[in-house]
Amino acid sequence: MPRRFDNNEPAREPERERGRASRERAIEPRQRHDGHDRERIAHTAARLIAEHGLTDWALAKRKAARQLMLPDSAPFPSNDEIEAALGSYHSLYAADAHDASLRGQREEALVWMKRLAAWHPLLVGGVAAGWATAYSDVRLELVADDAKSVEIALANDGVRYAALPARAPDEGAHLRIETARACLRLAILTPAERRNRPRRDNEPRLAANAVAALLEQAPTSPPATPMPQARNR
Repeated sequence: MPRRFDNNEPAREPERERGRASRERAIEPRQRHDGHDRERIAHTAARLIAEHGLTDWALAKRKAARQLMLPDSAPFPSNDEIEAALGSYHSLYAADAHDASLRGQREEALVWMKRLAAWHPLLVGGVAAGWATAYSDVRLELVADDAKSVEIALANDGVRYAALPARAPDEGAHLRIETARACLRLAILTPAERRNRPRRDNEPRLAANAVAALLEQAPTSPPATPMPQARNR
């Protein structure tokens, strides 16, 4: 039997379009609101990290959300957004102090990169990217077939260090060295681990000559002062 069409059927498609447009209009304010909350959390977390030395960024995000009286379901910013917020914080509130602190960290990094040149060190993390706080570790990535060779060399030179747990399975052995100017974190990878390690496209990884070039572009830092102690809570 042939299908019969009544006069009202042609209007159904416009009705569906109007319904879809209405739903999209309802979603847009929520997206804008979520984006605003993410930005507020990012900047509040950045302040906590910079001023109070929080090294656990997940904790900093939760503390920021509580300070802003946002619900547990609030959208948290990514670490990339935290890094951008730290850059904004330094520019607005502590430009001179941050420049001096960052230079001191990079100078210390270069000293140790020269000292550890046999293991092809790269400067990574916040000190390389420029968003580091005064509490940030100076992170150096080394390459060695056996991490023990680095430990033996440090021990022979009388350097005190502590072994740390790796943050991820592909990060190799980690050592911590505290100096008067900074706290260094050495990640010791095998050649294969360095080649295969996933990394972000915009992640800076600086060899010693690149660090030296950055220092040549910046003014001389003031005399070294003891580094502040980071807090995890």
